[in-house]
Amino acid sequence: MHCFNKQSKRLYGLVTIGLCISVLSTQAQVTLSGIVKSESDKTVVPFANVIVKTEKDSLFVLGIITNEEGRFSLAGVKSGNYTLEISCIGYLTHRIPVYVGSLSNYLDLNTIELKENQQLLSEIVVTAQQSGVNEKMDKKAYSLENNVSQSGGSVLQAMQNLPGITVQDGKIELRGNAQITILMDGKQTALTGFGDQKGLDNIPASAIDRVEIINNPSSKYDANGSAGIINIIYKKTDREGFNGKVGVSTGMGALWERKKNLPDMRSQYVRTPKINPSLSVNYRKEKVNLFFQGDYLYTETLNKNEYTTRTYSDGNMVRSQLQRNRNTHFTTLKMGVDWDIDPNNVLSVSGLYGAEKLLDHGDQPFFNADLTQRRRLWQFLEDELKTTVMATAAWRHKFKEAGHLLNVGFNYTFHREDEKYFFDNILTVAQGYDWFKLISDEQVMDFNVDYIKPLKDGRLETGIKFRFPALAFIYVISI
Repeated sequence: MHCFNKQSKRLYGLVTIGLCISVLSTQAQVTLSGIVKSESDKTVVPFANVIVKTEKDSLFVLGIITNEEGRFSLAGVKSGNYTLEISCIGYLTHRIPVYVGSLSNYLDLNTIELKENQQLLSEIVVTAQQSGVNEKMDKKAYSLENNVSQSGGSVLQAMQNLPGITVQDGKIELRGNAQITILMDGKQTALTGFGDQKGLDNIPASAIDRVEIINNPSSKYDANGSAGIINIIYKKTDREGFNGKVGVSTGMGALWERKKNLPDMRSQYVRTPKINPSLSVNYRKEKVNLFFQGDYLYTETLNKNEYTTRTYSDGNMVRSQLQRNRNTHFTTLKMGVDWDIDPNNVLSVSGLYGAEKLLDHGDQPFFNADLTQRRRLWQFLEDELKTTVMATAAWRHKFKEAGHLLNVGFNYTFHREDEKYFFDNILTVAQGYDWFKLISDEQVMDFNVDYIKPLKDGRLETGIKFRFPALAFIYVISI
């Protein structure tokens, strides 16, 4: 018997295995779900009206209708005591008391059975509007996409403006605690470092959609993130057809020398330009979504400029200046495909390439007190290239119950550091030249399975993770 309202519808030779089962305490709003069936023949009842009312005074809170499978899902219910009212033509109205707690974001009421009524009931039409925001207190998301003040900057610069985040000597702290984990699209990667935050200052903010802060991470996350998780989400558009966005931002820093150089030095960087072009392309047709995101960030900075005067016990005085001009080139390319196999299964395959090139030109002269005699000049060039390649495959299965999920993922990361250093020691009577080259490779593979099932008084979350550091190789040449 049907109702007739259809209007709403994861290091080095090490394998780590982690098995974590926990009931997670969450706060904020809850999603009620269940299935409505006929008591007599156990068939599902589609398009039945489901209303949530306050227990005390029967005020309307939320309403929805069941789908073709007799299932319903009501999001945005706050903690409290309610009455759930289910009605449908040909059935007696069924009311059940419901207590909504704060241990889980989901409450599954399982099967609700309606008794048939021989009397003909008038049609009941319920119109309700669900909240467009479902805020979770254990996770907060901050959008960077339309933040004009962050345009042309790095992710690190943008994150310094987020509540609770501070940066001390380039290290990120969350609410004063450095025991955090940085993820990108939910995964650890050498772009942010396995356990540290290297490279964040060179990732363009223009490539990022939002930053999620998980204040109370569950046991499925690595232990080094006990103080919190910061998840950086790349942009990806899923609108139908072909969509694209191209942009460029630029800016300047210091416009003049704060203090004049000592003699015989290369000029210190001024104006310190910053250039950040970006391209985002997306194509979706039916069940397939193809995406590409490319960003390039070029900066010039006066990385160090220190003046020192040393006076010795014999009255001799040495004046020096350490100056380092830095050029930074950072390129990120990400592309992939999402395949919606069916309404309950999604397969995503993506690849990411990141290249960070640093060039440091340094000068450090040593003069007498009145700068008339140069006793020594050190000059150096540091040429460093960090390359990261990452391939990811992920499958998500959504069960019919709201919040009931199975996630399976594989992630491969290759990271290389190629560093060259040239040092010139120029004296008044002689010159010396030294250089060395270092290559460091690292490969890491992660395989993980996560399972989440809402319970009446909490949430069951379990998972297993394998990490395979396949190869680490360091090669050094020095002359």
